[in-house]
Amino acid sequence: MYKKVSDKILSIDIPNESKKTILEKMLKGQREKTQFTHVISINPEILVIIQKNQLFKDIVNKAQIKVIDGIGVVLAAKILNIKHGERYSGVDIVEDISKRVSVGRLRVVFIGGKDNLAEKLADCYNKKYAQNSFFGIKGIENIKKVKKIEEDRIFSIITELKPHFLFVAFGSPYQEIWLWKNKSKLKGIICMGVGGALDYLTGNIRRPNTIIRNLGLEWLYRLIIQPWRWKRQLRLIKFMYLVFKQKIFMRN
Repeated sequence: MYKKVSDKILSIDIPNESKKTILEKMLKGQREKTQFTHVISINPEILVIIQKNQLFKDIVNKAQIKVIDGIGVVLAAKILNIKHGERYSGVDIVEDISKRVSVGRLRVVFIGGKDNLAEKLADCYNKKYAQNSFFGIKGIENIKKVKKIEEDRIFSIITELKPHFLFVAFGSPYQEIWLWKNKSKLKGIICMGVGGALDYLTGNIRRPNTIIRNLGLEWLYRLIIQPWRWKRQLRLIKFMYLVFKQKIFMRN
């Protein structure tokens, strides 16, 4: 169904597609009622994590739709002379899907986020994009130790709502692994982990202006307002080390 036009960075295919093409794929995929469709954002942090997590690596490689999220991946592609598509953040994808006018109402479900962010976003979008229907579901208390009663509650709601799109905010790699492990229960749904996107979309955290985003400095902005994230940013250093290591290997 999906034609992959890509090359690899750290053993992961990097998509070479426009935002328009990716959006069309997602909208087309929501009409496929018999399969699980997984959308995964590729960023430096994920490409570092997969080096020591084989399950996560397999899940990322098998994803039907991959998108570039992060200036680091674009820079790495240039260093390695690899063709790459447009950057398309989870925030922008959720917005573009949500405002889309369909022949029939699109049903969109958000799960997770702190302080009932999923519910708040659903309420906001039901007013903002009245042509579609939005639902927010409380997330899992501890994604590292998922309780059966929590999953039963979530899937009971999903079965009743029959959403076209499901956006989960559990953080990587947990959100992607959780979606993949439950793929048999999510057939016919376009599923995507969106990490901290709900913070931006609800206004819980102010998104940087267009200039900062276009310069690829969103990571620095987030670090300034959330300094506790500094340990996660160390992965950027490791990522660039691995990219240059790949560059040397390619030359040899």
